[in-house]
Amino acid sequence: MKKLFGRILIVVPAIVLQIVWFYVFFTHLNGLMNDQLGKILHIIFTVLAVLFVPFLVAKRDESSYRILWVLVITALPIFGAMLYLMVGHKSTGKKLKWLLERSRKQLPSPERSESEDALAAIREDDLRIGQTLTHLSASTGFPVYKNATSKYYPLGEDMFPDMCEDLKKAEKYIFVEYFIIQSGKFWDTMKDIMVEKAAAGVDVRVMYDDFGCISTYSLKDLAELRKKGVKCISFNPFFLLRSQLNNRDHRKIMVIDGKVAYSGGVNLADEYINAIVRFGHWKDIGFRITGNAVKSYTFMFAEFWNAFSLDKIPVDLLAKDQIEHIETEQSDGYILPYYDSPMRDEHSSNELFTDMLGAATDYIWFYTPYLILGDALFDAFIRAAKRGVDVRIITPGIPDKKMVYRLSRSYYEDLVKAGVKVYEYTPGFVHAKAFLADDKICGIGTVNLDYRSLFLHFECNSVFYQSDILQQLKQDYLDTQSKSKQRTIEDTNKGFFHKFFDNLLRVIAPLL
Repeated sequence: MKKLFGRILIVVPAIVLQIVWFYVFFTHLNGLMNDQLGKILHIIFTVLAVLFVPFLVAKRDESSYRILWVLVITALPIFGAMLYLMVGHKSTGKKLKWLLERSRKQLPSPERSESEDALAAIREDDLRIGQTLTHLSASTGFPVYKNATSKYYPLGEDMFPDMCEDLKKAEKYIFVEYFIIQSGKFWDTMKDIMVEKAAAGVDVRVMYDDFGCISTYSLKDLAELRKKGVKCISFNPFFLLRSQLNNRDHRKIMVIDGKVAYSGGVNLADEYINAIVRFGHWKDIGFRITGNAVKSYTFMFAEFWNAFSLDKIPVDLLAKDQIEHIETEQSDGYILPYYDSPMRDEHSSNELFTDMLGAATDYIWFYTPYLILGDALFDAFIRAAKRGVDVRIITPGIPDKKMVYRLSRSYYEDLVKAGVKVYEYTPGFVHAKAFLADDKICGIGTVNLDYRSLFLHFECNSVFYQSDILQQLKQDYLDTQSKSKQRTIEDTNKGFFHKFFDNLLRVIAPLL
């Protein structure tokens, strides 16, 4: 709360000054136009509103998002047109896109020669899945690798000690990128190790999302970390009202020396390792990988860091890691690490999940803390279940956000009627994000089944094919399901006013 109050003291005056500047500017402009500015703006934005509606209807985008903006613009033409220009379309984040594209071009790209052979082998084994992974690799720009080793963690507290041990072994660099960082056992332990490593000459860099850490990590914390030799920046700082504030860095990445990478749903705060209790037992998952696939996570971090920091990562620090091929006697299936970007025309994870629901023949199961589905993905769940596929979703039993929890439950009735099995984890909050299908393929990462993750945020995910980690995930899923309550048609039925309110929430779902 103290950190949040401190941020308010900084941000609110800056926003007020911004508003005052706009007021003075438009007042002066109005005087130059003989008090006709209001009429001129009214005409301009009314014309824009008329143009936006057919543009939105024809636009190739998520239908629920288009419907929301059509309603807003139709009901409030001037305000709706202004709001759409500010936050409603992808060009509002064009500066972020330009910075990332420039950074990517200046970095040595991961070697792709192995990827074509890997994709050919997957297509030969399963053509349908091979087609999906070929497209995913092409659309995101990330290769498919043979999976060297992967370790699955069913809880954050299982991953924590391994992360610390690997940090202690760092010799060249440590890259850390998380949505939330908060002082406590988890972060403070890792921070102390990183400070020691920085003093020993290791290049240590930390990046966090400014909005994700608005109440947990302050500019003072950032400055103190820098004083101790650790390079630190915040992503997309929240100081002024800007259109790209809606695009957050929700990724979780830790890379050590280009040899080891960690990811999953776990942020660097104590509830994620159950050192403190907030919403009952915190169920989260993660993984550790080695081998050539680590290059993709190194590249993800470097692309973002060099886009937003003046202290660039030296190319020679990465060049050898990105080009060098690591030969391993051990091969555990295949892996495709990638990241989602709201700046791309294709929404990679949304398309992947929709595609996998269409390709599954036996079962497809999901972990998600939030369930706010776009029409295409919602229909894919229903079609798969009606086709006879065993479709399951595990969600929290104790919510962290009550409005979002209610909105998530509004989807239950249609899903359950179609045959989807929905379970709520009764001991507490599920923060895990994963899918697994047909004992062949799974994905683990940071992507929630909600509009923000699927369309607005930067996310990262790893898809594993014919890897042992799938069976570890499957067993953990069944263990979690045994502690969960299955929702039935009887307990999803609602009265008229309850349904009416839920339908209103569904309309504004893309904003939540």
